[in-house]
Amino acid sequence: MPIYTIAQYKVRHQGVDKVKRAIEEFVTYVTANEPDTRMYIAWQQESDPTRFVHFFIFEDHNAHEKHRRSDAVKRFEGIYRPELDGDDVVFTDYKPIATNQDSRRIR
Repeated sequence: MPIYTIAQYKVRHQGVDKVKRAIEEFVTYVTANEPDTRMYIAWQQESDPTRFVHFFIFEDHNAHEKHRRSDAVKRFEGIYRPELDGDDVVFTDYKPIATNQDSRRIR
């Protein structure tokens, strides 16, 4: 069963560019090495560029665990964590209700 997760966090102003570069590198890794990560999107809030949201869909629990335990996640965490402003990253799992996308890709 697919896992749908959103991660949200805020970084310090001086860390924004560093975190953006780390996100780009990280998503490149995910694309090349995690075929069972169906989707990984990172967004930066327009009205507050210190806020980021990541949306990902994992094929199943095994894909999620592979991602979570990867060296790439550890490297990424090592870059963004020191730049966090306030709380830690908030991860929330969701279930799909409706979509205008090909439902075979999200379910």
